[in-house]
Amino acid sequence: MSVWKKLFSALKGGVNETAEAVADSQALRILDQEIREAKNELRRSDEALVGIVAKRKLSQQKVDSFSKGIEEYEGHARSAMEKGQQDLALECAQKVANLRNEQQAEQIYLDQFVASEQKMRSNISQAKDKLRQLEQQVDVVKANEAVQKAQSAVSATNVGANTKMHTAVESLERIKQRQAEKAAQLEAAAEMAEAQSGSSLDKKLADAGITSGKSASAEDELKRILGQ
Repeated sequence: MSVWKKLFSALKGGVNETAEAVADSQALRILDQEIREAKNELRRSDEALVGIVAKRKLSQQKVDSFSKGIEEYEGHARSAMEKGQQDLALECAQKVANLRNEQQAEQIYLDQFVASEQKMRSNISQAKDKLRQLEQQVDVVKANEAVQKAQSAVSATNVGANTKMHTAVESLERIKQRQAEKAAQLEAAAEMAEAQSGSSLDKKLADAGITSGKSASAEDELKRILGQ
């Protein structure tokens, strides 16, 4: 592989890594947006379900109303036959037939509404469960992300603190060294001053017991004056 191909591969790899890093940094934001959109869709699904439930109830009321009418006209037909009014009984029977046909047509709508309601309830329930699981996973990822950021910050702080501490120790050692050098210079200066004033020789004689190394008292001076 030529140098140019190697360089191109390296650049391409770097671009891919950068793109992935950008995508990862935006991942949580994208997930939050998708969760908000999913919640909006579920809210609209709930509204649609409410509409289906309302239509199912109205349809059920119609079916029940037809059942009540059928029961009523069947009773009228029996009463008419008991009174010998067969024509009136046939009219009531025709009314029952009409009501039953209308009821059967309405029952088809009712069955459709019931099936749609059950399916929508099942789908919405599954979607809400999946959304809840996704929110929990996002919460865990966010918590882990925060912990890892905190750990990284603490690690960086420790590294910085150790570096600063090492620098401070070095500074302290330099201060001690300068103080020791200064003390040695002061001591040498004092010794030189004593040597120049002769006090150093007097001190050596006094230490050897040759001289008292003390100033004459008034009594000593009086004895010397009196010749004692």
